[in-house]
Amino acid sequence: MRLLTAAAMSALFVFSAAHAAEITTPPGSQPESLTVAPDGTVILGSASSPKIYRAKKGATTAEVWIDVSREVPNGTFLGVLADAGSNTLWACQINDGSPAEGRKSTLRGFDLKTGAAKSRWDLPSETNLCNDMVVAPDKSLYVTDTFRGRIWNVKPGGTEATLVIDNMRYLFGVDGIDFLNGQLYVNTVFAGNLYRVNIDAQGKGTLTEIFMDRLVKNPDGMRFANGKLFVAENAGARVHYLTIKGDTAAVTVMKDGGMKVPTAVQPFGNEVWVAERMGDKAISLPMPK
Repeated sequence: MRLLTAAAMSALFVFSAAHAAEITTPPGSQPESLTVAPDGTVILGSASSPKIYRAKKGATTAEVWIDVSREVPNGTFLGVLADAGSNTLWACQINDGSPAEGRKSTLRGFDLKTGAAKSRWDLPSETNLCNDMVVAPDKSLYVTDTFRGRIWNVKPGGTEATLVIDNMRYLFGVDGIDFLNGQLYVNTVFAGNLYRVNIDAQGKGTLTEIFMDRLVKNPDGMRFANGKLFVAENAGARVHYLTIKGDTAAVTVMKDGGMKVPTAVQPFGNEVWVAERMGDKAISLPMPK
């Protein structure tokens, strides 16, 4: 084993330093997802209630901002995404319903400034799970359906969609989604795989597997910044960034341990925000150089 120089030890300490900020949510709120608005407001979806929380820039406590409990008393929220271009907060709303009836979900659009409801699109089939989304260059959305192994393309406005790919064999558990260098990528939270989605002129997709050089157990939320894909590894309590070359990805650990089920990441400025679902909080890490 090589001995590290003082400079290398210093760099390692800075890279693995404790988070720079922390935002708490109410006990038991389970913030499964998060996004950051252009003004620095951190927005968090709750996996245990039909509520969305927000914390203005600099605040250390998140407060209830959107509450749909009158519509779905037992509902919850998964992915949330601030879309400044359309002044919309996109959110995956998980609706009421017993397991026997099948889990159903809805892509909701809310005003990014006021929280007022703007649009909705109900995912088809008896059972589905809207998990996460990303805005495409043409202002449409790509949305993952975890239980059906599907990716949908939702038109601007958030009320109509077409099926991009339907592949239960490889995409059962499809979760995080984002663009990198014009290419669409998705991961699967159950199998721990990463794919490039190749979209043809008709809008249909095929998959190319990207081989990661390190095991990422249960990859969850995934977001792009500075030529890299940042990924929350919920089972291993780690946060990584991926450097993709061709059909391979080098995995670099940003933070290892000390988190309670990290399920979402969101780079913003010089920080990378992380949602800790079982920690009822969000923390920020310094953006890697």
